[in-house]
Amino acid sequence: MANISPFPANQSGDATEVANRLAPPQVPAPQRRARDPRLDFFRGIAMFIILCAHIPGNRWTGWIPARFGFSDATEIFVFCSGMASAVAFGSTFARRGWLIGTARVIFRCWQVYWAHIGLFVFIATTMAALDLYGGFDKSYIGSLNLIPFFENPVPQLVGLMTLAYVPNYFDILPMYLVVLGLMPVMMGLERIGFWAVAAASIGIWLLANPYMAGFGPDGIGLSAEPWSQREWFFNPFGWQLLFFTGFAFMAGWLPAPPVSKQLIGLSAAYLVLLAPFGSWKVFLWVDAAMPALGDLIRPTWAVTSEWREKTDFGLLRYGHFLALAYLAWVAAGEGGKHLIATGHSLAARIWAGLLRIISKVGQQSLAVFVFSMALARLLGLGLDLTNRSVLTTAFFNLLGFALIIGCAYTAAWFKSHPWKTKK
Repeated sequence: MANISPFPANQSGDATEVANRLAPPQVPAPQRRARDPRLDFFRGIAMFIILCAHIPGNRWTGWIPARFGFSDATEIFVFCSGMASAVAFGSTFARRGWLIGTARVIFRCWQVYWAHIGLFVFIATTMAALDLYGGFDKSYIGSLNLIPFFENPVPQLVGLMTLAYVPNYFDILPMYLVVLGLMPVMMGLERIGFWAVAAASIGIWLLANPYMAGFGPDGIGLSAEPWSQREWFFNPFGWQLLFFTGFAFMAGWLPAPPVSKQLIGLSAAYLVLLAPFGSWKVFLWVDAAMPALGDLIRPTWAVTSEWREKTDFGLLRYGHFLALAYLAWVAAGEGGKHLIATGHSLAARIWAGLLRIISKVGQQSLAVFVFSMALARLLGLGLDLTNRSVLTTAFFNLLGFALIIGCAYTAAWFKSHPWKTKK
C-alpha cells in the first residue's frame, strides 16, 4: 500500500510522537460527587414539615419545630438550599468560570420564577372555582387574602409578574429567587477572598436588620403590595445570610465545627432555655406550671421582637438554627454515617427504606415544594368537609405525605429521561 503519511516512511516513529504532541491533552472526566445523605435527609424532613404547616386548620402544626423555638422548617429549607447550591452551582463556577456559572444561575432563576407564577395561578384558580361552584359558607379566595387580586386584576397581574405583588403564602419562592440572584455577586467577591463574601453578606443582613447597628427599626426590604406598606414576609436581604452560611460550609469556605461536649451542651442549653422566649406554646406550658416565671418572661417578648423576627431573619433566629443544625450534624455523624442503617434486622431494613424515601423527597425539593403548597389547600378543603377529629386529621396528613412522596419519585423518573435509548 502506498505511503500516504505526510512524514517519510523511515520517520514513522517520529510522526507518531509529533501527532501525540499536537493532539489536545486528554483531560480526565470529572468524577461525579457523591450526594451527601445528610443534605437530602434533612431537606426531605423540611418538606414534610412545610406541608403540615401549610394545611389550614391542621392540628399537627402544634408540633412542628416552630412551636418549640425561634427557627422552623423554613430555616432548614434555606440552609440546605445554600448547601445544595454550593454543590450544583459552585462546582460550575469552579470548572467553567464566572460567566457560565452565572448563566446556570440565571437559568435556575428562570425555572423558579415560572414555578412561582404557575403555583399562584393554579391556587388562585382553584380557590376561585371553590367559591364559584362549591357553595361553601366561607370564601376560599378571602382565606388567602386574594380578594384585591380578583377585584382589580389589571394592576395586580402586572405586580404579580414583576414581583411587586407577592401575597402571603406565595413568598418563599420569590425570596429564594432573589437570594439565587445574589450568588454571582458572591462568587465574584470570592475571587478577592472569603472575607469579602462574609463582609458583603453580613453587610446586606445588617441593612435589613438596622437595629443591630443602632439605626432604628426600619431596614431595606421589598414591597409586597402596592396599596399598603407590607413588605415581603421573607425579606431576601435578611435570609441570604443563612443561605450563604450553608453555601460556605458546603463549599469549604468555613471549616466544620469541632465535635465537643462543651459545644453540644451549649447548643442544647440555648435551645432548651430560650424556648419559652421564642415559642408561645412552650411559654404557655411554663406560665401554667410556674406563673411567677411566666410573669418574668412575658415582658421580654416585646423587647426581643426584632431580635427573633422572622421577616428580616433576626439574630436570635440565626443563633437558634445554628445550634439546632450543630446538634443534628453531630447526631448524623461524619458523612452521615449514623443515618445509614447497618445490619439486616427488621428495624434496620425499615429505617433504610424510610431514609431512602425521605432522601428522595429532599432530592426533588423544588418540585415537591410547589406540589405541596398546592396540595395543602386541597387537604385543607378535605378537613373543612370533616369534623377535624384526630383520625381524620391524621388521615389527611398521611395522605399528603404519600402524595408528596409520589411527586418526588415521579419527578425523579422524568428527570432520568426514560424515553432515551439506553446503550
